[in-house]
Amino acid sequence: MRSTTLNTPLPPDIRLMNGVSALLVLGVLLAAVSLGLQWLVRQPVFAIRAITVEGDVNRNSAASLRANALPRMSGSFLSMNLQQTRAAFEAVPWVRHATVQRLWPARLQVTLEEHQPAAYWETKPEGADAESDATVERLLVNDHGEVFQANLGDVEDEDLPLLSGPEKSSAHMLKLWQQLQAQTARLEDSISRLDLSGRGSWRATLEKGTVIELGRGTDAEVLARYTQYVSSITQVSARFHTAVLSADLRHIDGYAVRLRGISTSTTTPGKPGAKKN
Repeated sequence: MRSTTLNTPLPPDIRLMNGVSALLVLGVLLAAVSLGLQWLVRQPVFAIRAITVEGDVNRNSAASLRANALPRMSGSFLSMNLQQTRAAFEAVPWVRHATVQRLWPARLQVTLEEHQPAAYWETKPEGADAESDATVERLLVNDHGEVFQANLGDVEDEDLPLLSGPEKSSAHMLKLWQQLQAQTARLEDSISRLDLSGRGSWRATLEKGTVIELGRGTDAEVLARYTQYVSSITQVSARFHTAVLSADLRHIDGYAVRLRGISTSTTTPGKPGAKKN
């Protein structure tokens, strides 16, 4: 006696129902696994038990870091978002950059890089000239040329220069200040303030009070004019035995100066008290 098997295809609606049922079962299993994992990572055994902070911690004590960073952190050792945790530490005053790592079984290691102040900063309003004062609060510029906000009373170096210019020009201004400052040291002086107008005109104020109009142009052109001025101005001031009040380097064939105690000159029309070199 023979037996036969009939391979009759299932109707389409039955196959669809079977497929949907399989997907539903798979979805339920995945949801159960997800809920189980979420429950597991919230257990006390996975709680963070210690946070080690290394790197630059000169301006932030453990109490300061705890008060400013911990309220912004959430999650356990396994569930914590490291990017959010890094942002929490970078929101702490004076912190420029933070690196966060998990150390098994329940510890975080945080490495901090603090801002190193290089100058004070004031943002000029759009379209302001070099002589205009800024209208916003005074901030700080770090040694990377980045503007940051911190308690100015925490700045240890009281001789930081002031940079005042358009928004997002801090890095450019710091770089040129450093180049100009290297030349100013030859005068046994320093640049206490550097201004940049919205139209690209530079103005420097020295520690001893001399105000110098540097004019416009590329950094190389501005630096070349200033280098020429530094190379010869000591001869001019020594000749008249007096100090330089101001200088204008915007002339094509030289520069004009105002000297203390000398108020008349015929060498530069339209600029009383100026002497052209």
